[in-house]
Formats: sequence, C-alpha cells, structure tokens
Amino acid sequence: MHGLRHAYAQKRYFELTGWECPANGGPKKSQMAENLRYIDTLARQEISQELGHTRLPITDVYLGS
Repeated sequence: MHGLRHAYAQKRYFELTGWECPANGGPKKSQMAENLRYIDTLARQEISQELGHTRLPITDVYLGS
C-alpha cells in the first residue's frame, strides 16, 4: 500500500512543480534557488494534505529532501 502512496506523491510532485522530486533524481532542496524552494514547499504542503497528513516530514519520506 505504501508503494502506491509513494508513486502518487512523486507523480503529484512532478505535476505541481514541473520537475522530478529528489527521490526520483530531481534536485535536492539544498540545490534549489530560493524561488524553487518556495514552489517545492507549496507542493509538499499540498501533497501532504492530499495524503491526509499534517506533517511535512512524512511527505519528505515519499519525495526525498
């Protein structure tokens, strides 16, 4: 079941940001410019809510950081 959650989160991250998440070879937060980190954070918050979580660290497990 968690495999489906990972897949959903990673697909949704790409849809919201336009680039792959760190878990799929995309840039890590530390490599992003400030404007991209902002987009990253908004996407993670949205995905977290869609998955029924209130904590971003759970979503970070699915997406990488």
